[in-house]
Parts: sequence; structure tokens; C-alpha cells
Amino acid sequence: MNLTLKVWRQKNKESEGKLVAYDIKDISPDTSFLEMLDILNEQLVEQNVDPVAFDHDCREGICGMCSLVINGIPHGKEKLNTVCQLHMRHFKDGQTITIEPWRAKPLPVIRDLVVDRTALDIIQQAGGYISVNTGAVPDANSIPVSKDVAEWAMDAAACIGCGACVAACKNASAMLFTAAKVAQLNSLPQGKAEKDRRTLAMVEAMDAAGFGNCTNFGECEAVCPKGIKLDMIAQLNRDYAVAAAKRVFRRETAATVS
Repeated sequence: MNLTLKVWRQKNKESEGKLVAYDIKDISPDTSFLEMLDILNEQLVEQNVDPVAFDHDCREGICGMCSLVINGIPHGKEKLNTVCQLHMRHFKDGQTITIEPWRAKPLPVIRDLVVDRTALDIIQQAGGYISVNTGAVPDANSIPVSKDVAEWAMDAAACIGCGACVAACKNASAMLFTAAKVAQLNSLPQGKAEKDRRTLAMVEAMDAAGFGNCTNFGECEAVCPKGIKLDMIAQLNRDYAVAAAKRVFRRETAATVS
């Protein structure tokens, strides 16, 4: 396969970026997308040109590092797929492929196709944990969990934090990511004790980071490589409303007592 790649090149956060065209030839249809970029970089190094910087790690669809917008779609057009799982057989010989980084103010470009996803980490750190001493390993059935609840929590836990939902949303909303991380713990008995604190802290961290709000267009669900559903956002909205009402009640009660 012979292809023309239009790749976003940007030296650092402060510099202006632009799309630069590269021709690449004799690519096997069985080559993965990231392997194709590796081949491009080998070609550029031979030409004494700086290689294209892009994120990658496991290359098995687990880590969420391969954050690329391919022809305008985060992770490319294949459903339930990360970039590292995308193969060149899904493209046509002679096709022009545009490759860009995530586009969102809270996820600034560091260089070329690499973005700073610290904002997502901050949301996770705000409440994506359980503050208990685990002690010894508990018996498997010591805390009964129904099948429906377990499956809901596992669906939420499938989120790999790649940020495709943010890149696809016209509001740059991180609601789907936040909802999955909240639901993962809020749904289980072990997470109930901190449910309200967790929900408030993570939503407020998301807002403080500069992410937009959800307007239910559904682009996030469409591009999520793990199939996280909009139902997670609905659950987050319900949990947040309850937690916020409880906080107001506690404050009013404390003011009355004092």
C-alpha cells in the first residue's frame, strides 16, 4: 500500500503547529497503525528529519496511550478499537490519512501527537479510590454483590482513560470518563461509604480542570474503545444531585445549630 500521511507537527506547547504531508510506500495491509508510524519515523530519521512524537505503551488496547485522531475520528473509524488495534487493511491504497492529536483545551499538545492528560489524572486522584485499610484478603463471598451490580461496575471499570470521549465532544466534556470512574466504585458495597464525597470531589475536579459539560450528543459513546454507555453519565448526574442536596442540608443544619 502507498499512502499520503498528513501529520500534525508541533515542537512544543508554545509553538504553532501545522499539518505536514509525508508519502509512505509498500506498507503491508497487516501492519498495525502504530507500526506504520514506526516505519514512517525510520524513514524520517534516514532523511535527518525529526521523527513524529506519538504516545504508545502496551499496544494491546489496554493502556489508552495511543491517542490519535485519524481522519477526524478519535481512534479511527473502526468501532470498539484503539489505534494500536487498528490495521492498515482498513484503509485503501493511495488514500490520504490525516493524523492529529486530541483537541481539547484541558489536554494541551506537548509535541506533535502527544498531549498532556494530567487533567484526567487529577480527576481520578480526587476520588477514584477507597479510603480503608484492606487488611487480609477477605473471603470471596463475604460481601454479596448481585450479578447486575457486578456487571455494571465491571463495565465502568473497562474505561482505559484514553480521553477519546473528550476529543470527540464539541464541549470537550470529560463526563463519560468521570462517570465511569465514579460508577466503578459507587456501585459496589465497598465504595458506598464515600459515595457522596467521591462524586462531589471528582465532578468538581473535572469542572476546575476546564472540561465542558455534557449536552447528550453521544459522540463520546460512539468513539469509546471500550463501549462505555451514556447511561453512566445519567447515573453520575443522579449521584451528584443527591450528594449536592445532602451537602446543602448539612450546611443548613450546621448553621441552624450554631
